Amino acid sequence: MKVLKKIIWIIALLAIIALIGVLVYGYYKKATFKVQNPVATIEVQDFGTIKVELYPDQAPETVANFIALSNRGFYNGTKFHRIVKDFMVQAGTKDGDGQTGAKLSDLKDGGEDKDYTIKGEFIANGVKNTVKMEEGTIAMARADYTQYSYDLTDESYNSGCSQFFIMTKENTNLDGYYTGFGKVTEGLDVLHKIEDVEVKVADGYEDSENAEVSTPVNPPVITSISVETYGIDYGLPETLTPFDMTSWMYKQYGSSISQ
Repeated sequence: MKVLKKIIWIIALLAIIALIGVLVYGYYKKATFKVQNPVATIEVQDFGTIKVELYPDQAPETVANFIALSNRGFYNGTKFHRIVKDFMVQAGTKDGDGQTGAKLSDLKDGGEDKDYTIKGEFIANGVKNTVKMEEGTIAMARADYTQYSYDLTDESYNSGCSQFFIMTKENTNLDGYYTGFGKVTEGLDVLHKIEDVEVKVADGYEDSENAEVSTPVNPPVITSISVETYGIDYGLPETLTPFDMTSWMYKQYGSSISQ
């Protein structure tokens, strides 16, 4: 009987030791686990591959939006429609016109065929985002309605949707005013090849004195963008109703805008 009790006691002790080991290992694993940031792979026809590490800790809404659109194929076949050497290359407009963006239906199953925007995640808009606008930074493009009225600052800051740009050279003037949400880790050479394509003034603006020479003669085509999330579900962004510029202009100037 004494031997049996001793065996039972030893088994219980070993079980306790094993349990402690499991708990300690679990705590250690949790304490040392590092979440892998998502990585976007941008394939550009005839140019090559650009890989971008995304920063959900800096811009969670923007990253969720970019992942959803990318992995649902929204960007496949779109073009870099605006290129300014020693500044940035811009893409993400559905029809390559710099105007058409994604719809809710592009973002999620069952979504309405309606425009949407997301919150601008940068310091001027009350969000702590420390990403700098330097070579290789990917950021959200947005409108600037303040050229019409300084009262439209909020509408400008929260007007991003699907368009993005990648910096080809540092520009500190943009720091804190645009949502930087990642950085190129591979393919800077591809990025600079893209910025070297021939550009022209946009059709219809040839006679404008201050027209920007930034429309590619042969726009580089994005074959695909896919994002590896390493098993993490980043969900969907909180969407906003876009500012209706046409209605605002009509309220300001009435029927004179159509004359």
